[in-house]
Amino acid sequence: MASPSQSSPMATNSNSNSAGVIGQTANNASTGSGSNATTSNAKASTGAENQPILTKPRLMELVREVDTTAQLDEDVEELLLQIADDFVEDAVKATCAFAKHRKVSKVEVRDVQLHLERKWNMWIPGFGTDELRPYKRAAITEAHKQRLALIRKTIKKY
Repeated sequence: MASPSQSSPMATNSNSNSAGVIGQTANNASTGSGSNATTSNAKASTGAENQPILTKPRLMELVREVDTTAQLDEDVEELLLQIADDFVEDAVKATCAFAKHRKVSKVEVRDVQLHLERKWNMWIPGFGTDELRPYKRAAITEAHKQRLALIRKTIKKY
């Protein structure tokens, strides 16, 4: 993450009203409402901002999909819910900053893709461009080459 002294399109003041439609879009997206981006700030700040993105029943449903016998402590549930809220809030703020940097009033899929790829090294296939993503092969280290040579040597003995 960039330090406060570094200038970056991610560094935005969430309390400023100069964001215009983009700021309203961020408020609407963080509340989970599907309302139009031209709604007033009064509507966007009606207290719906405090509603969590992920609820406890939905979290337990996701946990049961992974492991039917798993149980979460109350502290773990709260932590996971907070992480989900922080992730979405961070993504919305960053994508709004990217759209603002491009001098447009609409957040597009490519803004979200850019944020997810840069910050989380995630690529969601099927959205945005249809171009094939180049596969980056990991660099083979010298230690790995030595381990492979040792394995091949022991296999040849038998």
